[in-house]
Parts: sequence; C-alpha cells; structure tokens
Amino acid sequence: MVYYQTEATVITIFWAMVLSLNHMSNSKIYLKLLIQYGANTLLYEKLGDICFSLRYVPTAGKLTVVILEAKNLKKMDVGGLSDPYVKIAIMQNGKRLKKKKTSIKKCTLNPYYNESFSFEVPFEQIQKICLVVTVVDYDRIGTSEPIGRCILGCMATGTELRHWSDMLASPRRPIAQWHTLKDPEETDEILKNMK
Repeated sequence: MVYYQTEATVITIFWAMVLSLNHMSNSKIYLKLLIQYGANTLLYEKLGDICFSLRYVPTAGKLTVVILEAKNLKKMDVGGLSDPYVKIAIMQNGKRLKKKKTSIKKCTLNPYYNESFSFEVPFEQIQKICLVVTVVDYDRIGTSEPIGRCILGCMATGTELRHWSDMLASPRRPIAQWHTLKDPEETDEILKNMK
C-alpha cells in the first residue's frame, strides 16, 4: 500500500478511482465497495491511535487499564489542536456498569497520560463484559466531542479481540498494544447490537 503525504492527495486519487469505475460496465458492486472502503480508510486515518495496557488478575477479580498515550489525533479545535482526555467504560448487555476518565491534556494531538484505572470484575463476568475506550475532545463551552473509540472484549474483532485474548491468556501480566481509533458513530451501532 502506498502512503500519501497529504489528505488532499488521498482524496483526489480516491475520487479518480471512483469516477473511472463508474464508467465501466457491471461495476456497481465494485464502486460500492470502493466508496465504503475508501470512506472508512480516510476516516480511520484521520482519527488517530491510542496505546494502553490491560492486566487481569483472576484470583482478585481485578482488571487494570493503563492509558499510556495517543498519537496523530484528529484536529478538533479552531487552532488545529485538541484538548483530549480518555473515557473508559465497562459495559455488559448494552448497559454501562462502571466508568472512569483521564486528565485533560491541553492543546495537543499526541498526549501522554500514563494513568492507571482499576475495575472489580469477577472471573465469572470477564467473558461477558466489553471495555469501551473513547478519546474525547474537551470543550469548555458546549459539549465535548468524541474523537474516536475502540471496543475490546470477547465479542470484539481484529486487534481489539487479540489484545483482550492476550490479556486473558497471560493473567497478572500487563499487555500493552496500539489501537486505531474508529468512528464513534459506527461503534455506537456495535454497542447497540451487543444487547
């Protein structure tokens, strides 16, 4: 895959591919896939990444989440920066059981946190919950907006499921991993379907 320097270049190439496919016969399916893939790819590239560690101690029923850092976050403020903080929620059957949040890091797209949060999660429940990690842009006036989110748990997929599985397979050991933030609206749909 080729990495392009600017967002404008990616958008120009993307639409050139869409237009060329549009003129070909029997290309409606490919066109739909390209638009869907291209829109998702552009969106994911713009939201940023977050690194955190997970540690579960089955005998104590304790889940520890350490929010380490985020990078390349989406610009949310007029000045081209953001004031990000991270919300962590434990959910089960579509209901939020517990929640915590980090401090706010002012005027940065690459915040460093190194903040630890512990949750009591009995061993019988660990397979039934999901962990929702949301990066939010703090606004003094109005509502704070979510930048992106990732959902971990036994019902997750991809790197999120792998991280969760690695944590369960290595009790008492912190497992750190980077995750690409996903669109909050898309993840809202996933959370609704977990009921």
